[in-house]
Amino acid sequence: MPLLSVKDLWISFGGLVALHGVSFDVEEGRIFSIIGPNGAGKTTIFNCISGIYRPGKGSVTFRDQNITGQKASRAATLGIARTFQNIELFSHLSTMDNLLLGRHIHMKSGVFAGALFFGKGFPAAKEEIAHRERVERIIEFLEIEAYRDTPVVALPYGIRKLVELGRALAMEPKLLLLDEPTAGMNQEEKRDMMFWIRDIRDDLKITIMMVEHDMNLVMDVSDEVMALNFGVKLIQGKPEEVRTDPQVLEAYLGTD
Repeated sequence: MPLLSVKDLWISFGGLVALHGVSFDVEEGRIFSIIGPNGAGKTTIFNCISGIYRPGKGSVTFRDQNITGQKASRAATLGIARTFQNIELFSHLSTMDNLLLGRHIHMKSGVFAGALFFGKGFPAAKEEIAHRERVERIIEFLEIEAYRDTPVVALPYGIRKLVELGRALAMEPKLLLLDEPTAGMNQEEKRDMMFWIRDIRDDLKITIMMVEHDMNLVMDVSDEVMALNFGVKLIQGKPEEVRTDPQVLEAYLGTD
């Protein structure tokens, strides 16, 4: 049984149909990438999975539960986390505090309730300590210890992308949606991100869906690739199959 199953997904905005009956499955433990030109419907699929959009037709099933049209908070509770094409962080909070915000679905006392306790024996104190320990492990995993207490606004762009990734990991997802994780990065930062993506799958055992324009990255890390154009699924298969498909060459790479 696939971890995620999308069946006959349709959605339109006004008179524009953004997705035309798209179907696919994502198996657990895989890196599944979606490619296509701008406006192909890639991020729209992410928005339907994560509860930001309600599709007009079709279904989204995650871990055997129908989550079609459910709120984003419900998707997060079930184990779906995501990053965004444009970084969505609290710029004047530190790296640590931004990652702690990713723990909100696991908290009983609130994100900053620990500031109100007076001793380590208080339940809020114990919870605060446990969440901070979890976040410290993520900071160590991503090798951003030097930026633990630095406000995000003062961080280099590439580090901010890692902080956003870390906040998603703090949610302990079963499925991680990465929307253009290397957008705006230089080549060295892209190479580093490629290693993080593999390590997240291999070491943390998190299934990954990725929207990405860098074809070299997609072909290097993906187990399976799906190509879209104008909301229509062109092909789904192994990276090399997709890379050499005539429809992909014409629609995505601009050749025939």
